[in-house]
Amino acid sequence: MSTTPVIEVQQLNLKYGDFHAVKDLSFEVRSGELYALLGTNGAGKTSTLETVEGHRRPTSGTVRVFGQDPRDRRAVRPRMGIMLQESGFSPDLTVRESVQVIGTLTRREDDPARVIDAVGLTRKAGTRVSQLSGGEKRRLDFATAVYGTPELVFLDEPTTGLDIQSRDDLWESVDRLREAGSTVVLTTHYLEEAQQRADRIGLMHGGTFYREGTVAELTRTLPAVISFGLLAPLSGLPVSATRTHEGRYRVETQELQKDLHLLLGWAFDNGVELVDLEAGPTRLDDVFRAIGHSTPGTTAA
Repeated sequence: MSTTPVIEVQQLNLKYGDFHAVKDLSFEVRSGELYALLGTNGAGKTSTLETVEGHRRPTSGTVRVFGQDPRDRRAVRPRMGIMLQESGFSPDLTVRESVQVIGTLTRREDDPARVIDAVGLTRKAGTRVSQLSGGEKRRLDFATAVYGTPELVFLDEPTTGLDIQSRDDLWESVDRLREAGSTVVLTTHYLEEAQQRADRIGLMHGGTFYREGTVAELTRTLPAVISFGLLAPLSGLPVSATRTHEGRYRVETQELQKDLHLLLGWAFDNGVELVDLEAGPTRLDDVFRAIGHSTPGTTAA
């Protein structure tokens, strides 16, 4: 993996009249990584991506993609594939024609039949876009984004509307892209996808980063959780716990292994059954929920 960033954003600001959508945002995406840019509603994520993709001019700050201004379409666009959240294909074109048009516009070379087959649309190659289902349109969106195996691929909500098998197939294709050296920028509301697949995550709130780092760096900013039920309320628990409104006990700890060992030992010694015991580190969705209780702009160590 090259150490030269594919994307460099420095002190980016975006304003719409009096509204300051993005505030002094700086980050980079390294060659070959999968970087997830996530955010709460109105966080500035879409505006940031539109600027990086070359669709919007910054109010101030600099944005470079492959060392170039992303608005230099002749230099940057052939090396970049974009899967938008909503398809913009002509409803009168067929699947095959849509893929061919993208190939012409991006000046990337590929075999349209291969790309169509890779996303499972061979039987729909002659079908007009207007006759495709929502999931089929998303697969077509993905096919045009990865046509010619671009060096940089933006995936905006790529699995929305896809069934489980289609999601698995899409991620297998993304894995092959990365094996070929492509860099991927992901935005998604399916936080488990980001948790499982992202090398690093930028989590936006209020126009800047609330946190940025690996999944492990983000999740260890919050305590791990042990949760269990008891057949009858008991006193003398070996760890500090709160009782939820469902009647379960919740332990928040920075020392998961130690406190779980204490709890299990106490239960064994006292013949206590820990009903539906669950224990594990904080998940990304827990970090997301914590945004409203902290000040934006803190970067994970």
